[in-house]
Amino acid sequence: MKGTAGGQGQVGHAVGRAPTMACMSILEVTCPVCDEVLELTDTDRAELEVGDAIVCDNCNAEMEVTVNDGEEFELELLGILTTCPNCGEEFDVTEEMLGDEDGDTVTCPHCHAHIELEFEDAPGEP
Repeated sequence: MKGTAGGQGQVGHAVGRAPTMACMSILEVTCPVCDEVLELTDTDRAELEVGDAIVCDNCNAEMEVTVNDGEEFELELLGILTTCPNCGEEFDVTEEMLGDEDGDTVTCPHCHAHIELEFEDAPGEP
């Protein structure tokens, strides 16, 4: 995810990252999983360091801050927090886990149950 802070209203796109939009002193970051808009104030950004994680309140996607330098801000998707229906343990579904299977089935790292994931369409999608 790439964005520009300040009142410039620019939108940046990077391959494999979600778009962000700057608006006045609030940076709007679009979640790459559910398209929920996360708003970061200048104060929020000042507290974030490279390596810190942001979690989407809507879908629990976890994103790592990879750049937070002046006007540059980038996030990278780490995983999606989910709960195993078999053992009840929480774990992050990573891109590597999705690549190991057919893309919608993962294996719980705790009890090794095979879990079929159900992704909801973003609003406005068929």
